[in-house]
Amino acid sequence: MAEEKEKTFTLQELSRYDGKEGRPAYFAYGGKVYDITTSGQWEDGEHHGLHSSGVDLTDALSEAPHGEDVFERFRVVGRVKT
Repeated sequence: MAEEKEKTFTLQELSRYDGKEGRPAYFAYGGKVYDITTSGQWEDGEHHGLHSSGVDLTDALSEAPHGEDVFERFRVVGRVKT
């Protein structure tokens, strides 16, 4: 079985994964792209009205009441090209 190549997202490609109108919801953090589509904390691609999916949230984590360890529960679907 062939090994699946990791997807690399540009920021423009990542913006398509905004969780709106049935689209998957992804965000990037620290170079990794996470699938948060099924998370109850990210309904319709929004996180408590503070953050939106489809973007790189690396800088925004400094404002979060949690650390990056919460991302471990989500599947990594690729990397973001900066």
